[in-house]
Amino acid sequence: MKISRRGVLAGAAAGGGLAIAYVLLPQRFDAPLAPAEGEVGFNAWLKIATDGVVTVAVPQCEMGQGVTTLIPQIVAMELGADWRQIAVEPAPPAGAYPNTALASHWAQLWLAGGADIASDPESLLARRFAERTRFTATAAGTTLAAYERPAREAAATARAMLIEEAAARWNIAPEQCRTADGFVVFDKKRLRFADLAEGAARRDPPDVPPLYSEPPAERPTGAGAAAETMYPRLDLPAKVDGSFLFAGDVRLPGMVFAAIRHGPIGRSRLKRYDKKAAARVRGLLGVVEGNRWLAAAGQSWWAANKALDAMRPIFTIDAPFDSEGISEDLADGLAKGAAKRIAQIGASEVVEGKPTITRRYDIAAAAHAPIETATATAWLKDGKLTLWIASQAPERARVAAARAIGIGVESVILVPMAAGGSFDTRLDHMHAIEAAVIARELDRPVQLTWSRWQEMLRSPPRAPASAEMSARLGRDGSVVALKARIAVPPFMREQGARTLDNRTAWAAREETAGKADPLALSGAVPAYSIPNLAVDHVPVGIDLPVARMRGGGDALSAFFTECFVDELAEKLGREKLSYRIAMLGQDLRMVEVLQRVARLAEWDGGEVASGQGLACHRMTLGDRSGRIACVAQASPGERGPRITRLSAAVDIGRIVNRDLARQQIEGGLIYGMSLALGSSIGFAKGFPDKKSLAALDLPRLADCPEIAVEFVTSEAAPFDPGELGAVIAPPAIANALSSAIGSRLRSLPLDLRLARKAATQASPPETTQQPDASPSPEASETASEMPS
Repeated sequence: MKISRRGVLAGAAAGGGLAIAYVLLPQRFDAPLAPAEGEVGFNAWLKIATDGVVTVAVPQCEMGQGVTTLIPQIVAMELGADWRQIAVEPAPPAGAYPNTALASHWAQLWLAGGADIASDPESLLARRFAERTRFTATAAGTTLAAYERPAREAAATARAMLIEEAAARWNIAPEQCRTADGFVVFDKKRLRFADLAEGAARRDPPDVPPLYSEPPAERPTGAGAAAETMYPRLDLPAKVDGSFLFAGDVRLPGMVFAAIRHGPIGRSRLKRYDKKAAARVRGLLGVVEGNRWLAAAGQSWWAANKALDAMRPIFTIDAPFDSEGISEDLADGLAKGAAKRIAQIGASEVVEGKPTITRRYDIAAAAHAPIETATATAWLKDGKLTLWIASQAPERARVAAARAIGIGVESVILVPMAAGGSFDTRLDHMHAIEAAVIARELDRPVQLTWSRWQEMLRSPPRAPASAEMSARLGRDGSVVALKARIAVPPFMREQGARTLDNRTAWAAREETAGKADPLALSGAVPAYSIPNLAVDHVPVGIDLPVARMRGGGDALSAFFTECFVDELAEKLGREKLSYRIAMLGQDLRMVEVLQRVARLAEWDGGEVASGQGLACHRMTLGDRSGRIACVAQASPGERGPRITRLSAAVDIGRIVNRDLARQQIEGGLIYGMSLALGSSIGFAKGFPDKKSLAALDLPRLADCPEIAVEFVTSEAAPFDPGELGAVIAPPAIANALSSAIGSRLRSLPLDLRLARKAATQASPPETTQQPDASPSPEASETASEMPS
């Protein structure tokens, strides 16, 4: 559903408001949770069984972030339920669960011609869009912003109905009752939720949900203290014993297993393959060909993959590309590309004046590399398709699968599965389309699983970027003007075209080419109080499809800004902590996290040879914000510098579950460390130069540093912590390595070979390193699988 601002406004004027009235018309939705035998449904969010179990709907994809604990905790606290009797049911995509927070945040992706009329967090237009399109997408840390209030209201409504039923049985006023541990309580009388549920569900819900005055919260503990919670993760036991089900664990009667080969990146087409060779593979059950892929199905995935090896599919490609061309495009864009001004503060003539210092920084494309590769199970029976899939945008996957096989979207049943990691790669749904087509052609249930090589080949990586950071300094060293010129593809617009509009990779690039993309540069206006500032976007066009990755635009802008601020302090001979604090103006929350992390890490000034590096960043989502400051410690080792400690102080407002919050910050720091030191992917003639996880130089257990995290006590609205650690680790580590070796590395990933070389030289050179590209097949007509 693509909405045009012009269409809405023009329709409102021409039709006397009828067009906009239709868009904004209130919606009613049936509760998507169907009560089973012995269960009573109260609303879209919860149902209560005769054994006392309270089942809570979770409309977000569980990707390891703990959302299947967080939302049930909110319900349990507001309802007064016993945590030991809480169960979880993944909710199908439904209008009853609109992610209005993400819809407003991503308004530019679905509202053509301007997002200003839907970008407010309370936007009615964004709400109606999310309801009508069943927009329940999981991304950008919007779970609490979107779902805390609705979940609380649903629980408070059910609590009021249970209390009213109990009060009627006791012939007392409802105000005399309360709930606790799964009971309605009055004096010494107690009635179980299970005994009250059937009668309570027949009562009229209150007009206004009677929310508790205190929202769900746990006070933070000090660094190093146990982050114990009364609400431990519900999925932890099953994940420990292996019984937790992911997308690849689905098993159906008569199901076959499919493997697939894709052509090189670009407009490749399947040209030929040796079908006779596949017939000799034991266990092969069928072959399905698409325009740009070839799939084989077998009694096992191994048999299907061996059949593809034997068939050796050949693809043609119009214009193969490589990393060198991408780097040249970014460099040309940075030097002379047409820029779109995203933000400006103060006077443009001051910003455009001659800078005191200018530095360039580069970020290579990076692979998402989740543990579980793209997997989907599809079964087309009697004109209805059932799709078992882990998707961050489930309704869009449902629509795409329906269109691919020519059925109505209401004939597609999507069963939400948990993802074995994602980092935003499951915003794309090519594998859903492929699984649906293969199931149609073979007329039996099919489970399609991409190999790691196919995941590297066809999952769009994080966009590469280059930035030129310039500053004019006053006589006292203060930053009079700051200008960020950032060359990066409009990857969020491209992501939106693929995810929301079901565009192919090349159609998405063509449709979004040259368009300014503020979401791609999120966080580029820093927390610092700088009187004159400008952020320019050069929307560079490259041949590589690109995507959002954990941290979004903030992960790019934090690296550019915090490395540059560090260099400004070095040039002026200033202490780096006090230099930052002096620029923060009225942001006292950021001042506090900086001071706390300095104490936590025993900050010594970050001088040369100290090995300490500091960075801070503020992320925003509507009217909410989260702040983090990190000190990385780099120490010399036998194989060069290594990161030995990461200390972080965090302000995420009110903390709902401190154990989950700590896990998310710690996991984000490790993920950010992987982006700082590895994860890059290069390309040669349309093929990636990495085939396996081992080739990505990801941190191993032996590489993981000591981590200390301290949270600030705050009453501000809660901010999701999932992306903060990933955003802050790369600049902190880059600044630490600069301190450790006395030489500045300005490219991600940070090349430790250069660091080792620089550490042995008296005057280390300043170098910007571009990603290397490994050899690839040389003909434009080439096999889709590179030799092992």
